[in-house]
Amino acid sequence: MTATTPRVGQAAATGRGEPQTSAPGRARELLRRGFGLIGPRHPRHSVTVDQLGTLALPVADDGVVIGVDAESRPAVLGLNRPMPYDVVLIGGLWTVQVIALRAAATGARVAVETGRAQVWMQMVHAMGGGQNGMAVYDVGRVPPQGASAGTPVLVVRDCGMRPPRGRVVSGPWQSVLTLLPYVSPVAPRLVRQARLVGIQRVSPDEATELGRTMALTRAEMDSLPGLSDGLTLWCTDRDRQYVMTQPTDAETGLLGTPRRVD
Repeated sequence: MTATTPRVGQAAATGRGEPQTSAPGRARELLRRGFGLIGPRHPRHSVTVDQLGTLALPVADDGVVIGVDAESRPAVLGLNRPMPYDVVLIGGLWTVQVIALRAAATGARVAVETGRAQVWMQMVHAMGGGQNGMAVYDVGRVPPQGASAGTPVLVVRDCGMRPPRGRVVSGPWQSVLTLLPYVSPVAPRLVRQARLVGIQRVSPDEATELGRTMALTRAEMDSLPGLSDGLTLWCTDRDRQYVMTQPTDAETGLLGTPRRVD
């Protein structure tokens, strides 16, 4: 719905000097010319410009529900995009695995690049042995995924403190989520390249370094060492949002309760 304005000349005579006719008169003229019956008239559904701001929804776009915000509203991460999208999470494996599970549940294919395949295979077996959208690969062995609008892909890079440059990078309909357990020497480069960065509980020194790299406020830096398990500060260039990831019963049975350290 959009704001509308009257058409120019709507209430005036025609540009040919002809007198304005009444609505019944125009109807009779159309019938005479063979344009058929005129359907019912309904008032336009329109709002003023001042009312447009009230047409907001609590969820910005479709995607993966990764938790709730400070006002207990669903927080949605849109991973399936027609352009490259890189996400970095400085945090725990538990949160990344929840995101991967939920991404697969929305129809995305998930390719996990990891040096600890054993911690992912339980998920793969629970999802049907790799037949339901999740596959695990050794570091540097992820093949081209053939992502498209109909088959979007999430590549999860669980490659330790110093992940090597990936062979499969983000692209249209293929997002890359990189997990860093702590702030490592490569973290500033990955953070600068990412479109979205999530930060879980870190040490005061790490919080200070991230504050410099990401231009965090003093309050945001001070909050990072005290974040509870499952709580993440998600950051873009302009926005900051605290999100609490709450597992479902099925996720708790498979992955356990939220935890920062694995």
